[in-house]
Amino acid sequence: MLSSCVRLVPATVRLVQSGICITSRSFMDLKALLSSLNDFASLSFAESWDNVGLLVEPSPPHAVNILFLTNDLTEEVMEEALQKKADLILSYHPPIFRPLKQITWKSWKERLVIRALENRVGIYSPHTAYDAAPQGVNNWLAKGLGACTSSPIHPSKAPNYPTEGTHRIEFSVNHTQDLEKVMSAVKGIGDVSVTSFSARIDNEEQTRISLNCTQKALMQVVAFLSQNRQLYQKTEILSLEKPLLLHTGMGRLCTLDESVSLATMIERIKRHLKLSHLRLALGVGRTLESQIKVVALCAGSGSSILQGVEADLYLTGEMSHHDVLHAASQGINVILCEHSNTERGFLSDLQDMLRVHLENKVDIILSETDRDPLCVV
Repeated sequence: MLSSCVRLVPATVRLVQSGICITSRSFMDLKALLSSLNDFASLSFAESWDNVGLLVEPSPPHAVNILFLTNDLTEEVMEEALQKKADLILSYHPPIFRPLKQITWKSWKERLVIRALENRVGIYSPHTAYDAAPQGVNNWLAKGLGACTSSPIHPSKAPNYPTEGTHRIEFSVNHTQDLEKVMSAVKGIGDVSVTSFSARIDNEEQTRISLNCTQKALMQVVAFLSQNRQLYQKTEILSLEKPLLLHTGMGRLCTLDESVSLATMIERIKRHLKLSHLRLALGVGRTLESQIKVVALCAGSGSSILQGVEADLYLTGEMSHHDVLHAASQGINVILCEHSNTERGFLSDLQDMLRVHLENKVDIILSETDRDPLCVV
């Protein structure tokens, strides 16, 4: 019996070692993964009206081995994600946009939340953060045009001001005035940073006071200065602007290196989006042989972004009937490809970029059931 037990030990070890091999696949903690995703494309790029970030979180700790990418999270896509053992679903469009008043089995979006939580699957949505990102959806869409230079139509601003505060206030103090009293009063106001320097104004030596402050502190500073008419009359108030971010923002205005006919551009776009058909509105006086040099594009629904932009062609997923009419009346051609058809192809590029960015620490898979709900029949 003893020898039999001894012979069983190596077999047991092999089983344990085999188990270790199976369970030692690389993974990332959810919080670490979210931090890395934000480094890839900051959620601060998103529009203020959008609902981005982590929308559904399983109870921590939560390890992510499989990251599942989809453009839209439908019930069919959720079933696929569960079958493929996803730990986190990255859904480009947020499945939760308007507030949910209850979580029941009655509506499909509520069922998504229930199934995610029951199966310990997180849901994350970047949406317009990926639209604005330099390596995001709109840049991918522009790749289908051919060689061109592009810039954002609506550039994004940095999340923070370049200096402390939102406003700058500048005024001068005569040497005959009580400089120390003024400085003491200003420094006593919270959220204010003060600098001073000598200046000669109208052949008179004065001290120039420059201070940065918040919106709230601005009211207090103005109230103090208004008590002294001489100071108040010499006061300048500047509203500070957040700096623009390079290559970041909504939409893209693309100038082709070489003009091509509209017919050629149509074929390029079809090939890039893998579409057999798209919708075209010819601009007034334009034909399929008209030359295209400047293209304004916006993935998804582009009416608000493209409105008023001078271009030979508007490219987007969808626009309202009246916006199309208006653009055509200006001689601008319009190509509509259906909303998500201008976005979904980006996910293949995203898969490759995230594999590099996340250093292959998680498996990244694309949905095979995700598709645009509209088709040509």
